[in-house]
This record gives sequence, structure tokens and C-alpha cells, in this order.
Amino acid sequence: MEMAWFVIVTVMLAMYVVLDGFDFGVGMVYPFVAHTEADRQTVRASIGPVWNANEVWLIAAGGVLFFAYPKAYAAGFSGFYLALILVLWLLIFRGLALELREQVDHVLWRQAWDTAFTTSSVLLAVVFGTALGNLIRGVPLNRDGYFFVPLWTDFQPGAAPGILDWFTMLLGLSCTVILAFHGANYLVMKTEGLLYQRTVSAARILGWMSAGYTVLTVIAVPLVQPSLALNFSRNPVVYLAPLIGVIALGYSLYFRIRGRDTSAFLASSVFIFLMLVSVMFGMYPNILVSTTDQALSLTVYNAATDSYGLTAGISWFVGGFLLILTYQIYLYSQFWGKTRADDAH
Repeated sequence: MEMAWFVIVTVMLAMYVVLDGFDFGVGMVYPFVAHTEADRQTVRASIGPVWNANEVWLIAAGGVLFFAYPKAYAAGFSGFYLALILVLWLLIFRGLALELREQVDHVLWRQAWDTAFTTSSVLLAVVFGTALGNLIRGVPLNRDGYFFVPLWTDFQPGAAPGILDWFTMLLGLSCTVILAFHGANYLVMKTEGLLYQRTVSAARILGWMSAGYTVLTVIAVPLVQPSLALNFSRNPVVYLAPLIGVIALGYSLYFRIRGRDTSAFLASSVFIFLMLVSVMFGMYPNILVSTTDQALSLTVYNAATDSYGLTAGISWFVGGFLLILTYQIYLYSQFWGKTRADDAH
């Protein structure tokens, strides 16, 4: 059951990044493609019905992690406490920016919340990418299963790393560019006219940048965490996930050039989903890797709750998962298609 719950956590986190990731991306390209007030209203309306629902996956993933792997949850939340507080505040400011902008009809008020929307979107992508880099590289776990990581040390991965080093910063930048590309692909599906043309141009540039950062990341990961590459060599079939993911990125670029908007968005979704799955299964059975002593790493076995709880929890999870999935399918079916400036949700 430990592996089953690892798969569940992985899928839910990947779903969150794919769905809320395009919200972040829309926020990042917002000031570059929306030149008029009508454009800005259209961009915000494109994610207005869905951004709240997309965040449900983050809450659900956190709940599942707490239930299935309480030791890993406790260690992660303790060690990354400041980073998690930053994420909370950024999510709050992003939500406020979307909800409060239209409450006062004044140019400075609107500009302030537009800035908050873009800034919070960029920083969330950077923080989540940096967090992924920390998970891959590992943290200095002690014998009690806890750790403390300073903001930075010498910017080199090692036994006593900081939150920021060249590798985690690379992951932060990669995540930012890839999610900006993903968001631009989504926005292309929702817009028309000059706004559409500007977004297409942005998506093409971001697509090639995403390909470049993906190459750098693929080279860097086995250098920083050789055990991940070793796991892949032990299970060659796992290579299919990153291989199909990279192919999906290529197809997303191809579809973008050919003007097949929906296909480009779906392909970038597959790319992000499979690359995250690849990382998680490359780390398996580790959840938190120790940089001081591999024997101190938290795994799906030593961090899991008891077997009875894992077995009993499956039935509750299936019901909740199907409920969320059904609601989101209905939501997207209702708001599919182009968005206009006068759409308000």
C-alpha cells in the first residue's frame, strides 16, 4: 500500500502543477500581452472561473501527504516553514489581486493589483521550482528525521546545502519559463484578435526557452543526484515517462507553429505531468533524501502510517477524488472556448 499512496500523492501534485500552473503562466505573460483595459479584462476572465478550483488539488495533496506519510509531512513542513509561509502569502495576494482589482475604478488601484497578480505568479513558480530542486538534491536530515536549511551557503549542492544554490535556482528558472509557456498556450485558446496574436508570439518564444531549460535540467539532475539516474537504470521501463514527456514538448512546439491551439496546450500539459512523474519515480522509494547520510532518508516505508490506515483510507480517497474530478470536468466543459472582456465569473 505504501507504493499505491506514493502514486496517489505524485498524481495529485502533478495535477495541481498542470492546472494551477497555467494560471501562474497567464499571470506571468499578463503585462506583456494585455495592452488595453479590454485585453486585461479578457485575460483575467479566462482564468476567473477555474483558478479557485485548481487550487483544490494542492490542498488535497497536502491532506493526502499528511495522512499517508505523516513523518515526511512533519519534516518537510518544519524544514521548509518559511518557504511555505511565503507560498501561503503569495497565494493570498494572487487571489486578492484577481478579486479586488475591479472594486475601485482608479488607474493606480488597478495598476497596483495588476502588479501584485504578475509578481505573485512569477514568485510562486520560482518558489515551487526551487522546492522541487531541494527535493531532488536532498536536505540535511538528522537522526530525528528533521532538518534546517539556511537560505544559502556557498551556492553549491553538498552535505550542508542552502535552499538556494545553482541547481535549485536552475530548477526555479526552468519551472518559471515552462509554466509561462503553459499559461501562454492556455491563453491562446481563450483569446482572439490582437491579444491572440501577441500571445501566440509570446508562446513561441517561451516554447523554445522551455526546450533549452529542459535540456539544461536533464543534464544537471544526474550530476546533482546520481541515485535518481541509478533508479532509472534499474527500471528501464521508467525511461518511457521522461521520453514521452520530451516528445510531448516537441509536439507542443510543433502544434504551436501549426496554429493547433488546443493540441499545443494539451501537449504542454502532458509534458509537465510526465516530467514531474519522472522525478518522483526516479526518487522512489525516497520522499526526502538525506544529504548527510542516505540511511537517514525518509522513504515510503519508514515515513508511512500503519498498514491498516493506508488500506482503510483508499475507500475514502476514491470517493473524494472522483468528486473533485467530476466537478472539474463539469466546470471546464461549461467555460470552454473563447473568452470576451465582458465575461464576468
